[in-house]
Amino acid sequence: MDKYSGKKLDGRYEIHELIGVGGMAYVYRCTDTIDDREVAVKILKDEFLNNDEFIRRFKNESKAIAMLSHPNIVKVYDVSFGDMIQYIVMEYIDGITLKEYIGQQGILDWREALHLTTQILRALQHAHNKGVVHRDIKPHNIMLLQDGTIKVTDFGIARLTDNQTKTMTEQAIGSVHYIAPEQAKGSKTDGKSDIYSVGVMLYEMITGKLPFDADSAVSVAIMQLQSTPEMPRKINPTIPVGLEQITMHAMQKNPEDRYQNALDMLGDLERFRLNPNVHFDYKYFVDESPTKHVKSIKRTPKKVEKPVEKPPVQPPRDDEAEDIERKKQRSTSYYVLKSVIITAVIVIAVVMTAALFRGCVSAQATDVEVPNYVGMNIVDAKAKNPNNFKFEMKSRYVRNKKIGQILSQDPEPGSKLVKSGSTIEVIINGKDTETAVPYCINTSKDEAVNIIKSKNLSPKVVEVYDKITPKGYVCDTYPPAGVKQTIGSTVYVVVAKDVYVKKIKVPKVTEKKLSEAQSALSKKNLQCKYTYDDTSMEPEGTVIQQSPLQYSKVESGTIVNIVVSSGKGSQSTVNITVDMPTNVNYDVNMTVFVDGVQNSNYSKKLNPSYNSSYAMSFTGSGTATVLVMLDGQTYRRYSIDYTSGKYETSSYNFVPTEPTTSKPKPTTSPPTEAPVEEDDAEEIAEDVGD
Repeated sequence: MDKYSGKKLDGRYEIHELIGVGGMAYVYRCTDTIDDREVAVKILKDEFLNNDEFIRRFKNESKAIAMLSHPNIVKVYDVSFGDMIQYIVMEYIDGITLKEYIGQQGILDWREALHLTTQILRALQHAHNKGVVHRDIKPHNIMLLQDGTIKVTDFGIARLTDNQTKTMTEQAIGSVHYIAPEQAKGSKTDGKSDIYSVGVMLYEMITGKLPFDADSAVSVAIMQLQSTPEMPRKINPTIPVGLEQITMHAMQKNPEDRYQNALDMLGDLERFRLNPNVHFDYKYFVDESPTKHVKSIKRTPKKVEKPVEKPPVQPPRDDEAEDIERKKQRSTSYYVLKSVIITAVIVIAVVMTAALFRGCVSAQATDVEVPNYVGMNIVDAKAKNPNNFKFEMKSRYVRNKKIGQILSQDPEPGSKLVKSGSTIEVIINGKDTETAVPYCINTSKDEAVNIIKSKNLSPKVVEVYDKITPKGYVCDTYPPAGVKQTIGSTVYVVVAKDVYVKKIKVPKVTEKKLSEAQSALSKKNLQCKYTYDDTSMEPEGTVIQQSPLQYSKVESGTIVNIVVSSGKGSQSTVNITVDMPTNVNYDVNMTVFVDGVQNSNYSKKLNPSYNSSYAMSFTGSGTATVLVMLDGQTYRRYSIDYTSGKYETSSYNFVPTEPTTSKPKPTTSPPTEAPVEEDDAEEIAEDVGD
């Protein structure tokens, strides 16, 4: 047991068990005895108590998380920075890491990856809005709950953006598979560095492998700086093109070529979610070699000896330098022919792709009449949209019209038939097409919906379990309050579905004895019902089945049904012959104990001079210990193995307590008086009596 388990911190936090070990701290599951709740306590390791850098990082984590309040970020309840111990008290997360989940699943379904990534980005958007950059986003620091909710943890190397934002390279090596190129080389980091890490995680979720991997951390860091990963669809062809584009856009080497903030990436993910066939225009150049996003690669060419009279128009990349010398020797006709062939292939590919795309779209779309949206509010128009029209909005202000009202549309209503899902251009009354998301937290669901509609935004209610917010009230919105959104955009209203009921993880009780299983379940506030199985070959009293299965999540008080072996299926009989002591001709008391319990059948008085051995027979399963005692002395101990039908014997000496013959005992001197005869003794007794 470690030094903290079983103790209480500051008279408040009872430490139960160690649940995690990090580079600089231990994490324990504890009970807050004042607030009566489970918490996680992160304690700085003793060896770092005198290390200023680690203490700074530890304190920085508590400051960073304390600034944040978001359903997808672990909460901090308390901190303590004493001389002898430093700890952070956090929300207890009963789940597994995203890294463990990816390891279990291999490749995640892209829909699930989309769901998880969206939650991570929401958490980061909140953190970035508060000026906190995580800088260590990786699946090891993402906790996944049973209901699919994620929690971002471990802000140990987070920095506030108003401070210096450079990363020491040696500090980043531990997470080198997920860090951004600028972080790997110690350059300035900001929210876009977290975006890169999210892109790497998304890549890993949808392909089942890391974009860069090597034998050493340094090699991986170099690959982050110089190499281009294999395109996800080459690894997993089931990935939609749009999701591949989003993933690679987030992983651009140059921070300026990535999504500029989490909200931008969330916007594209939402567009993709609504239409998985969407394609994004990121202006990528793809050649026949392994796909490269040329826009993001900014190489510094080596200094190559070149003829002064013919300087190259553009410096060659490092991996092209040798090829260029060979290519100079080829004839002009070679390049003309090659250009013609490549051009023809590209034209054919484009035409075929366009034809296939039109064929897919036309196969799914139907011809419908253009409805009349003029006079409607844009929010109502989007809500009543069975044909999934897309609205391209422009604004014009008319004084006597309501803000958000549609003034005109193109195509005009009833003018022609269009495909479902087509784009309709609408002119909306307003001086600006953007409006800020209103603050709705702690309002009722209906009130929040009306508030958001009044801002010409489209509310969409999402229900979740929440520990704090009352049922039917808003615990969060996405995007968060204050963020500018285009009129008619969707605002997700997160409403408390019910009070969160903490689930209990069912312990493993199979292979345990019945009493041990009952005790283990009782400690978890679970009930136990059991039945016996006469066919099992397991020893008597062994639990052979349980339902629900181990590690299932159930509510407190749930009945766990277990099946216990009666032992009858594995019983066998073992015969033992006890050899009695020689030269003992008086009666002795033999007592037999089986596993500490006296056996009345074999416990009796006998005379070894008449019984030189004594046979006993025992039936059972598993193992047993038989102890034979003579006149209270341990005489023989037998260790029985019913499975093999054999036993081992331990022998002990027996010391007689009575004479073993009828001869008088020898004396050292003759008697001084004559021995009294039997008749004389009777007379003496009578005289004494008189």
